Amino acid sequence: MTYTIEALPLDRLFGPVTQATAALTRLDERLARSPVRIGFVERQNFADAAAALWIEGELVHVEDLVLHDAHMDIRAPTHELTRAHAVLRARRQIVGNKSDWALGRDGFLALTGRGGAAAEPAKNGRDGEGALSEEGAGERESSAEQDTLTQELAEIDALLARSTNVLAGIEAGPKRPIANDRPALVYDLDWDEDARLAEWQAVLQATIDLPAVLRVALLIDAWTEIEVLQHAPWLGPLLAAALLRQTGTTANHLTGFHVGAQKIPRERRRARDRIVRLLAVLETTHAAASAGLKEHDRLSLARTQLERRLRSRRASSKLPRLIDLVLARPLVSTAMVQKELDVSRQGALDLVGELNLRELTGRRRYQAWGIV
Repeated sequence: MTYTIEALPLDRLFGPVTQATAALTRLDERLARSPVRIGFVERQNFADAAAALWIEGELVHVEDLVLHDAHMDIRAPTHELTRAHAVLRARRQIVGNKSDWALGRDGFLALTGRGGAAAEPAKNGRDGEGALSEEGAGERESSAEQDTLTQELAEIDALLARSTNVLAGIEAGPKRPIANDRPALVYDLDWDEDARLAEWQAVLQATIDLPAVLRVALLIDAWTEIEVLQHAPWLGPLLAAALLRQTGTTANHLTGFHVGAQKIPRERRRARDRIVRLLAVLETTHAAASAGLKEHDRLSLARTQLERRLRSRRASSKLPRLIDLVLARPLVSTAMVQKELDVSRQGALDLVGELNLRELTGRRRYQAWGIV
């Protein structure tokens, strides 16, 4: 199908766009100078990944996703858990790179599974979510130069081979079609994802003069209606969130559209009328920002309470690192504390006891702690 952008009823969209923009800006400004920003971003990544599968009708527990991400599964990972982890990795890639990476050539190809430079996400710091070390940047530039040189040399070799064949009177045969390595059992081979991606990118260019939030609403709706990728319907909202980050509307975080969509009835999100769907996306944006504000306030209060236990502690105490770990994960296990803080099992239990964290499982073995 062709997604056309007709005359939009701005009188119906102006109010929701303004409210959603104000909520996003308020949250981003609060995160800009917040000491819990890194923890908030990490927690939002986990929550949005689980919500993305929830919208598709699959249940993934955030606790299982945290343990799977730490390579500490308590059972064999399910297919749904693996897909949720793919969403988590995609969000981290977007957050860990420059704001224009996701919608650039390399980022777009990498996220859609069509090659490209899939840069590793950088560790979050106070210099910004996409701050990269000079050493890592130098390594990537050197690797990119080597790849470019190798490709150019291969093209020269191919040209020399064709020239030799022409001089020898050998006609070049027809080009072999690129083999489709996707199994027909899993993929619909008649589903032209490249053409659908091109159509979505055309919508991206056609809406370049619209306000960022309204543009995002159109892009999310277009991604859903065009059905761009067969097995990654969750990627559209992530690219839309990357656009908000690129335009500076949410420079300090990546909006969790899936978390906000959980609060909107499916009948409105999948309505026949496009205006109803656009209003639903705008309400989703506002709901995501409102939920983010509440989560930020909760984490700020928890950090304040935990830091009270740091009084009269040595400068070499590992409790501050444990506080950062607890704020950045919905739950922590003994093994996670051991690995992150490099302490023994008993040392990890003692540190957890010092902070008086809430035990979440109700078990005597394989326990996990967090803030509620």
